[in-house]
Amino acid sequence: MAKEIAEAKTSTAIKFTHQSEKLSLQAHDAKDEDSRGALAVEARFITPQDPVIETENGARLPAVPLKEALELNRLRDQVKGQSSKSNHQRHDPARLKHEETGEASSQAESTQSTRPDASLRNAIPPSRTNPLFPELPLYGPPSVLRDIQCIGFRVSSAILSLAFLGVIVLGSAFTSIPLMFQHIGIRLAFRNPDARRPFYEEERRRQHIRDEEAREWKIKRRRKRSSNAEDGNEEEEAGQRDEEFEPTEGGPDPLVCDLGYYARRVGLDAESYEVMTEDGFIIQLDHVYNPKEYRPASPSQRAHGAPVVFPKAFDHDRSNDSRATSSSSTNSSRTCKYPILLIHGLLQSSGAYCANDDSSLAFYLCKSGYDVWLGNNRCGFNPQHQLLKTTDPRMWNWNIRQMGVMDLPALVSRVLFETGFSKLGLICHSQGTTATFVALAKEQRPDLGEKLSVFCALAPAVYAGPLIGKMYLKFMRIISPGMFRIMFGIHSFIPFMMTMHSFLPGRLYGALGYRVFSFLFNWTDDRWDQGLRNRMFQFAPVYVSAESMRWWLGRECFASQKCILATREEGEIEDEEDEEEDDYYAHSTEHSTERMLDGQSHPDQPHPDRGRKAWFDERVPPFALWVAGSDELVEGRRLLRRFERGREPHVRVVHSKIIEEYEHLDVLWAIDSVEKVANEVREVLWKTVPENLRVRCRVPKQCEGVGVWEDPGRKGP
Repeated sequence: MAKEIAEAKTSTAIKFTHQSEKLSLQAHDAKDEDSRGALAVEARFITPQDPVIETENGARLPAVPLKEALELNRLRDQVKGQSSKSNHQRHDPARLKHEETGEASSQAESTQSTRPDASLRNAIPPSRTNPLFPELPLYGPPSVLRDIQCIGFRVSSAILSLAFLGVIVLGSAFTSIPLMFQHIGIRLAFRNPDARRPFYEEERRRQHIRDEEAREWKIKRRRKRSSNAEDGNEEEEAGQRDEEFEPTEGGPDPLVCDLGYYARRVGLDAESYEVMTEDGFIIQLDHVYNPKEYRPASPSQRAHGAPVVFPKAFDHDRSNDSRATSSSSTNSSRTCKYPILLIHGLLQSSGAYCANDDSSLAFYLCKSGYDVWLGNNRCGFNPQHQLLKTTDPRMWNWNIRQMGVMDLPALVSRVLFETGFSKLGLICHSQGTTATFVALAKEQRPDLGEKLSVFCALAPAVYAGPLIGKMYLKFMRIISPGMFRIMFGIHSFIPFMMTMHSFLPGRLYGALGYRVFSFLFNWTDDRWDQGLRNRMFQFAPVYVSAESMRWWLGRECFASQKCILATREEGEIEDEEDEEEDDYYAHSTEHSTERMLDGQSHPDQPHPDRGRKAWFDERVPPFALWVAGSDELVEGRRLLRRFERGREPHVRVVHSKIIEEYEHLDVLWAIDSVEKVANEVREVLWKTVPENLRVRCRVPKQCEGVGVWEDPGRKGP
């Protein structure tokens, strides 16, 4: 009997070693010094469906399939001699739900190899585990076979993805030919083709101001170099220093990918923080500030800490006041500014909010009196991970779910820690809204909603627009997941775009980037300041994973389901219910008098249980939405209709607006975006700040008479 027990323990220990090796950075017998202490010891569940691996030295590795995480914890408990049942529940909050469905385990077990040196094809689990968020592949520790396979994917994707990109570039070039001839024809008629633009006169005025400022900057620098000691210059500079926002950079725009440079051109400045996510990625968080009111943090303060999100006790004494200077503001007794966090869209970076001079949303809100922070997605311009290298496919094994569940909470947590507040205002554009909707789901990270005073969604990307049916996007949807990986690889998505970003001159890259993305996404620059267009494309594209693009465009996820809040079948049922309801009320309006005479009554809601599949629970923050009415990429009206029809009973919409003439990026870059979007965002942010936080903060400009929004669905502040 003792011998059998010993053999069982030995067998369990061997199984645990094999399972740990499969989920570790390197194999157990690896001689690489960087891999020491990087053996997998436990799976930690960020959400019931999102386990990450913790190593011996406390580092983190990205998410793994649920079945593999469960097996690692089970074997670990058995090796330690602990009660499997009790400790399984302690390490695995998803256990009960997983056992109830059983689907993920059975499907993965039937197709996924358990050997750490299995082929990459066998490492890919089935995509039927979740219609909206299928499981990601499991790429075990490097081996000779896997290195060869990764090289194969790199070679095939380098050739095929470049061919795909070439087709897109050629397509954009051919579609530009009619526009070119039209432009030439107008010129030959001695007319200005730009005069047809809706903001032509305003563009000319702004360009004239930029030219004048560039000339003045050159004169100022020349005088300063010639004689810094002259009294006249000292008086002139002293007068300029009295300005609230004095530019410290100027002259002709060199078109650089530097958020801080463009902040200094408008009298602000920026600093960058590092944030570590719970799965070990290191991402960039930018802070925009007024240099006359704030002293930048030291490099050690801006470095990343441990991957801990929302600790039980924040150090609320460590706010931005510790680095603030005296202010001449009329509310100088309130030295704090309310913190807001801005998240960008697909293939963009935080610079998208800073490319439009004083009309940039980030700069506008900062000058209005908010404490502005700008988040970036993982990888971005500089891919970093606690353990992984960019050549490891696990570095790129993520999609929108990880951006929502891991990245967004880490960014929010860091901003709250740095500012000392318990809540902040969140502003997102396009993919940033998708990540937020994913994170706030009642089955994902609903506690995030308690950290947000309001969620402002610009061009919310929840329902797919008609653009998803375009030929080149449909092609990416009809090919199999395996073929998608052969074409676009298992690492970064078309990294050649970033190579072009590094080598091409700014003007050429900006013109090419606009033409290609305009062809892809069916938007134009008609409402932008054309003189700044090349600058806008210096902050895009960035590194994203091929898996992320497969989630957006592949056959299983967004492009197929056409929604992130419901499957395609559920969406069709909801559409049918809406049509029946519309018909019902149309009929009831026509015949209401007859029914009243007959004593008939009808319910206010023909479908009283329409919130049965609600995505959010009572912890969801207030929503404010700005929908671009001419947006072909996403369909914002359907999202508004979902809220209006009561399918999300816990959602409180404090503001909604459809801007009919706007396209997808106009909410950020249109010349009149300040009047149509930014002013309203500024007001919505302030009126949703809880009273107990409002008393600490400086009142933003033009918000003196804005009252506190009273939540009809909740009690207390």
